[in-house]
Amino acid sequence: MVEPAVILPSDPLLPRRVDPHFSWEAGALRAVGGSHVLLDHDALLAGDVATAVSRIPAGPGPLWYRGWMVPTARYAELAEALADRGHSLLTGPDAYATAHELPGWYRTFEPLTPASSWLPGSSWSRSALAAAAAELGGRGPAVVKDYVKSRKHEWAEACYVPDLADLDALERVASRLAELQGEFLAGGLVVRRFEPFARAADGRAEEARVWWLDGEAVLVGPHPDSPAVRVEPELSAVRPLVRRLGCRFVTTDLARSAGAGAADGAERWRVVEVGDGQVSELPSGADVEALFRALLKA
Repeated sequence: MVEPAVILPSDPLLPRRVDPHFSWEAGALRAVGGSHVLLDHDALLAGDVATAVSRIPAGPGPLWYRGWMVPTARYAELAEALADRGHSLLTGPDAYATAHELPGWYRTFEPLTPASSWLPGSSWSRSALAAAAAELGGRGPAVVKDYVKSRKHEWAEACYVPDLADLDALERVASRLAELQGEFLAGGLVVRRFEPFARAADGRAEEARVWWLDGEAVLVGPHPDSPAVRVEPELSAVRPLVRRLGCRFVTTDLARSAGAGAADGAERWRVVEVGDGQVSELPSGADVEALFRALLKA
């Protein structure tokens, strides 16, 4: 069995080196006996796939990707270019799209995640926004995001809608989201019911990121936005849904609900996001060596 190599982004200024943001991952990979190859991420985004993969040696062998987010269409082009060079991505294009974009994973995780509706494209009519709001009951607080990311740091401006019954507010926030995301808007608009989550002393949500490989949790750590907040989520309800999704390498962001718990008093953990494990950010201090050991055995 050939051990997988890991694709890492190259430094845009020094293309023979790993992008500085991922250099600590390269070090952890070397520490567990793994190897990496370099991808020109900027060339890939520009559509120059041949240049993007030019530093990846031809020859048979499976590959994981660890790097910056890649639009689903570009990821499919990357997979094709690597196949032409004799390589196979261990996460194929369909699996990547399923885990990376909310419409791909939402139905599987619907019992554990805020109610959502979505609209494709980058501009939306008032009637389409009204229909999306109506799917969520037409009133109450909500957040908007694209298929992959939110603008939560522009909370009042481009994320939070206090009441879906206020279509002017929904239209204004959705338009601002599209403006700020610009060419990087992924897929379309998602409208999600707002749910309150428990907060740590510094005001950040008590949130954890769980890394799953072949249906098993291989790393549980803090969310990258709040690396000092350490919680231990209950995974028994999430695990079967991860397995049902059928994607090999995924992440789930879990937060403790601030609402009433289960009838038996158990804590209620909610799925905030699902992501492809190849492009999910690792928090500083995470046991990345354990993650790479698992990936190299896959």
